[in-house]
Amino acid sequence: MFEFLDRADAGRRLGQRLAGLRDRDVVVLGLPRGGVPVAAEVADALNAPLDVIVVRKLGVPFQPEVAMGAIGEGNARVLATRVIALSRVTEEDLARVEQRERELLESRVARYRKGRPRIDLNGRIVIVVDDGIATGSTARVACQVARQLGAARVILAAPVAPARVIPSLTEADDVVCLAFPRNFQAVGYYYHDFSPTEDDEVVRLLDDAARRLHRVQEGAGPGEAAQGAEEDVEIPAGAVRVRGTLYAPPRSEGIVIFAHGSGSSRHSPRNRYVASVLHAEGLGTLLLDLLTPAEEVNRVNVFDIALLARRLGAATRWLETRQDGWRGRIGYFGASTGAGAALWAAAEPDAEIAAVVSRGGRPDLAGTRLAAVRAPTLLIVGGADLQVLDLNRQAMALMRAPTRLEVVPGATHLFEEPGTLARAASLAADWFSRYLLSAGKGTPAPEVHR
Repeated sequence: MFEFLDRADAGRRLGQRLAGLRDRDVVVLGLPRGGVPVAAEVADALNAPLDVIVVRKLGVPFQPEVAMGAIGEGNARVLATRVIALSRVTEEDLARVEQRERELLESRVARYRKGRPRIDLNGRIVIVVDDGIATGSTARVACQVARQLGAARVILAAPVAPARVIPSLTEADDVVCLAFPRNFQAVGYYYHDFSPTEDDEVVRLLDDAARRLHRVQEGAGPGEAAQGAEEDVEIPAGAVRVRGTLYAPPRSEGIVIFAHGSGSSRHSPRNRYVASVLHAEGLGTLLLDLLTPAEEVNRVNVFDIALLARRLGAATRWLETRQDGWRGRIGYFGASTGAGAALWAAAEPDAEIAAVVSRGGRPDLAGTRLAAVRAPTLLIVGGADLQVLDLNRQAMALMRAPTRLEVVPGATHLFEEPGTLARAASLAADWFSRYLLSAGKGTPAPEVHR
């Protein structure tokens, strides 16, 4: 049974557990990569700065899987002297391994921080966060490194850990864990969505946290702080209310409504990453859960494209009404089955949708309605997702609106491969900028098969 919807959900719940530390002198450190989305929610809940804590294992030269120590930033080093002695590792051997691992560590740090300095830990409460603990080896080292970097108190926080491991985590002053099963499975077993976190997502989360901290330090007023902030909303859709996350920057000319696919949610790290790329272009976003939690249990609803499209239409009308006096344009972004719903809704006679983008989508699920779609449509498919690629080509042949097919080489259905999601997000941003923003060209893009 799943304990957490995804890492963001786990982070929000962990933040609630740690609420007593809000507005204290706290720094939240996420272990890359999966720990950072959890840590970002904790930092937001505690109004605390967010950073990464990067550690590298020092493996015995002739048996690298055996750790003889670990290193962190600021020349922090933890050595397992007993392992070194038994392995007869010389000072020269240790120095060579450390130099190699430190180069890798510094490379990762530079990629994540993009030139930002490390947050000072001296005399502060430090919360080390991961998305789950299995053996605890990495978490132990991270706590030791945080201590060496000056932390006055170290708290280790994770959504889930084996009950038998928690008592052994003595490197932390306190351990906060939401679930501690006795019959522990793999960490991913306790998540509904445990898809990989990409480096791009880590960078985005750190950037977002840095901007939030800057606003606080600059003393932005209440009105300014609200500008461009995300807001959780509930939208009436017939007999139910669907949940969404709205980001509507001031004077935005365009807002993109996201319809996620089966097995995902508005908190999906992939969709949130794409949304962040659109935000950088000046676009607003509305990420939606088109089904209620009770409805999602029934898999039939996930593939009820007509139902999903009606919900999407209701959200569109709600958005148009809420944005009083707004004269901007609306686009749809659909993933998996959400793409079918987006095109179905865009085909409605009264729909005024300026553009549609499908990522790894199933446009074929819109069936005969594809011919009625008027909005310029971009279909993004992974080159290794052969079955879906074929379905997209079939759907494209039925469409009369300006339509373009972009194939991202090497990408599978979820765009988990390095750089592939960033490429898809860039393509989507270009498409929506073209059709939703006045600075865009606004000219139809030709059909392209790749």
